[in-house]
Amino acid sequence: MKNFKILLVTISLFGAMFSVNAQTTVVKVYPKHGTIVKTVYKPKVVVHKKTNFYFADGVWYKTRGRKYIVCAAPVGVKVRNLPRGNKVVVVNGRKLYKYKGIWYKKSGRNYVVINV
Repeated sequence: MKNFKILLVTISLFGAMFSVNAQTTVVKVYPKHGTIVKTVYKPKVVVHKKTNFYFADGVWYKTRGRKYIVCAAPVGVKVRNLPRGNKVVVVNGRKLYKYKGIWYKKSGRNYVVINV
């Protein structure tokens, strides 16, 4: 019985050591255009050409009833902040910003969606 207790303590210590070294990886999956979702976490409302768009975590949405549908970023729309993880790219001497296939250029304090 004493050996069994020592074995259990040893196994639990090794388990604790391995769980401390375990890393958690967060993988964000961005929905395709046309995907319908029920809720969006903290969306920013952006009005562009009399249409409400919702911008959350780099994804653009329009409403359909009480649900949201993933849509393309409207060209010419302005946003105050870009999502984290955007990349700075120089194209033809212009400094542009790219995030998940959407291109932005800086215009004053805002960023404008553009076609490249």
